[in-house]
Amino acid sequence: MNAGYYIKNAIIVNEGMVFGGGVYVDGGQIRLVFMNGDLPAVPEGAEVIDANGLHLIPGVIDDQVHFRDPGLTHKADLYTESKAAVAGGITSFMEMPNTIPQTLTQELLEEKYKKGAEKSLANFSFYMGASNDNLQEILKTDPSKVCGIKVFMGASTGNMLVDNPETLENIFEKAPTLVAVHCEDETTIRENVRIMKERFGEEVPIEYHPLIRSEEACYRSSSMAVELAKKHGTRLHVLHLSTGRELELFDNFIPLGKKMITSEVCVHHLWFHEGDYERLGNNIKWNPAIKSIDDREELIKGLLNDRLDIIATDHAPHTLEEKKNTYFKAPSGGPLVQHSLIAMLEYYQRGIVSIEKVVEKMCHAPARCFKVKNRGYIREGYNADLVLVDLNRPWEVTKENILYKCGWSPFEGQEFQSAVTHTFVNGHLAYHEGVFDESIKGERLIFDRK
Repeated sequence: MNAGYYIKNAIIVNEGMVFGGGVYVDGGQIRLVFMNGDLPAVPEGAEVIDANGLHLIPGVIDDQVHFRDPGLTHKADLYTESKAAVAGGITSFMEMPNTIPQTLTQELLEEKYKKGAEKSLANFSFYMGASNDNLQEILKTDPSKVCGIKVFMGASTGNMLVDNPETLENIFEKAPTLVAVHCEDETTIRENVRIMKERFGEEVPIEYHPLIRSEEACYRSSSMAVELAKKHGTRLHVLHLSTGRELELFDNFIPLGKKMITSEVCVHHLWFHEGDYERLGNNIKWNPAIKSIDDREELIKGLLNDRLDIIATDHAPHTLEEKKNTYFKAPSGGPLVQHSLIAMLEYYQRGIVSIEKVVEKMCHAPARCFKVKNRGYIREGYNADLVLVDLNRPWEVTKENILYKCGWSPFEGQEFQSAVTHTFVNGHLAYHEGVFDESIKGERLIFDRK
């Protein structure tokens, strides 16, 4: 019988340090963390993994995904997308409420948790959704068992748009836990659409997407959210910032653990810019829009100076057939979980960001921001969510190695220098060199909120 895993000779990246060492994992937990100069005896029955040359990091926690389950499973589902996530080094995710039906009641929320327990290879949490008329359901949310309340302060998801001022005031004042917001001003977007339709009719070129879902639309909504949070003392998390201008709303002097208002940037806003629309078209149509190269550079600066707290994906798959539609009919969003960590490690390889910063923003910070219990760090007594990566294994993203149910990626044709070799979820080796062990599923995330 396997008595855990003894990982040795790894290059550990954790809590701002990089050092040679290893861990002993058993019973789902990290039992021992050691340095190479202090090798303990191998426990009887443990499987030894010699990680010579590999980097060991905590499992990535992605606080924003759309896995389309239930109701939209022709695009994606909890099984396929969690599998892709685990292959990409993501061991925990937080999934959004704009499924069918929308997650607007506690009963529907718990049904999603049941699906997660049955299907997900990674650990999971699900947001409670907000609408203009479900405040009483929001107030029933258990902060220790649910990652947060999701408020769409923008037109991204149809009738989940929360645009009633009184409702917004009540949510920000009374929400029992973290409020996560999608910020784009609907009035501004509608006016931009009107102008573009006058010029182009229905055939608006995709290159105009960042002018329709503009900097002004983002800033108006983000600044409103921050103002409401300050007024009511709300624990606010602003999702997927896409402009340099918005960064002025966030403070990088307050330590992360004490921040009332936190912010996030997504991989696609750090990687792509408006010049890529000509090449990739609707495949990089996201809301908020990918904007200028100057915005991208400002977002990278915001990451480095800690105005931006978290790196996430906003993984939101659609089929290629759906994406091939004209501008107004093509849905926004794309798949990212399999490639987010290695994309950021590519930025490390290029000297843009340190590997310590990548781990801070993708592993530690989500755990701190959401107060995830016993995850996000390589610490004794913590859940053994761990990833081994080889920084010297070049490979190209092709249709043949994409795991998303939708079967495509905006990174197709991109060569990355790094590859995930092992992913442990709660001490279970769920992924190893392209092979999955699906015999044990992920767990529901618990939050240490007083």
